[in-house]
Amino acid sequence: MKEISAGGVVYRRVNGELQIQLIQDRYGKISLPKGKMEPGETVEQTALREILEETGMEGKIISPIDQIKYTYTHEAKGTVDKEVHYYLVEATGGKLQAQVEEIRGVEWFEPAEAWRRQKQSGYDNNDRILSGALRLLGLEVQGHG
Repeated sequence: MKEISAGGVVYRRVNGELQIQLIQDRYGKISLPKGKMEPGETVEQTALREILEETGMEGKIISPIDQIKYTYTHEAKGTVDKEVHYYLVEATGGKLQAQVEEIRGVEWFEPAEAWRRQKQSGYDNNDRILSGALRLLGLEVQGHG
């Protein structure tokens, strides 16, 4: 069985300064907003809906970044092939607010600090997503293998 999720790296500019949004998930790890696709949605709609639900921010998709694929075993469904599609998303409105049921917090960081936090306490497979987003924004990241 196949399961598709989508999410994004959300950014904004404040007085010309770029800021990247990161969430802290329920396990205390640095992560990115994402969630499962619902019937009738496109992958892009899923990404924007999940970002809005988890972080309170409205956004528009600028570009696809990459996807992460992995397999896990579910008690009822057996082996699940999981695909997570990530997009670069520009914040266009909304109010920053963490969805307490799902995540512990959400904050804006300048890019170097966002990258440092990702490397320090993020999930390894998100490294290429965040570095891909930063590259699309015209930034090079240090220490990306």
